[in-house]
Amino acid sequence: MIHTVYLLDDDKSIIAAVDNLLSSAGFVVESFTSPQAFLALPDYRFPSCLILDLNMPAISGLEVTQILSQRGYTIPAIFLTGFGTIPLSVKAMKAGAQEFLTKPVAPDALIEAVTEALQVSAQTLTLSAEKRDYTQRFQSLTPRESEVMLLAVRGRLNKQIAAELGVSEITVKVHKRRVMEKMGARSVSELVRFAERLELLK
Repeated sequence: MIHTVYLLDDDKSIIAAVDNLLSSAGFVVESFTSPQAFLALPDYRFPSCLILDLNMPAISGLEVTQILSQRGYTIPAIFLTGFGTIPLSVKAMKAGAQEFLTKPVAPDALIEAVTEALQVSAQTLTLSAEKRDYTQRFQSLTPRESEVMLLAVRGRLNKQIAAELGVSEITVKVHKRRVMEKMGARSVSELVRFAERLELLK
């Protein structure tokens, strides 16, 4: 199984230095100098981790991880920044960062962080695949079906959903049946579990 390290930084000198360090340490590295190029990939290899600059033009490192999460991808992220602050590091950790390191990064610290991130990715392969599957199913719902699902998993009864959306109870039942079919849920409790995995109940 190939373990891939994705490297994203708009500074080509950083790309060259980190790529050289990790490649010489035996890691498979794929480098990108723009968030758009990285996010344009049709899919990502697993196990994998992402080393990325926190501050980039147009799309920040935090925004990149948020976009990946919205698409259903769980890739451990190691943020690099030229000026680390406690608020920034806290924000990065809340966004799901595996590690937060300042430039110039110590080689041993980076290699250790990458090793740990790849181990985490390997251990969560099944859960990551499940989340991508649930995300694709959820994205197949129409806007109205999404509304019905979100209300249903929050415990609303059909008549309450109908009143809140301004539709008939029969219409709600039709939408709910389609939601169950598209999500592959056999019960509302299973639908709630899917919603929890998609972090829709925050």
